[in-house]
Amino acid sequence: MTRCYLVCYDICDEKRLRRVHKTMKGFGLAWQYSIFFCVLRDIDRVRMATALETEINQHEDSVLIVDLGADETRAKAAVIIIGQGQLPAERDVIVC
Repeated sequence: MTRCYLVCYDICDEKRLRRVHKTMKGFGLAWQYSIFFCVLRDIDRVRMATALETEINQHEDSVLIVDLGADETRAKAAVIIIGQGQLPAERDVIVC
């Protein structure tokens, strides 16, 4: 079974930041530079967390992993964007 996660990170060093971003590209879709939406099986969530733990400096950096639930449609609908940020063009648009 898969679950949806929002992963946000704050990395202090540019080299580590690039490595974390590259790591996250293997697990999910970038919504903003340091925010990813991931649909993962339990084992993949563990793999992601383990990979992130090896890349970051746990005294300087932080990673936030938020469980949004199992329903991908509801998880995406729960996100509100204010400003010019846009989610990738996966949503259906209905014009009345």
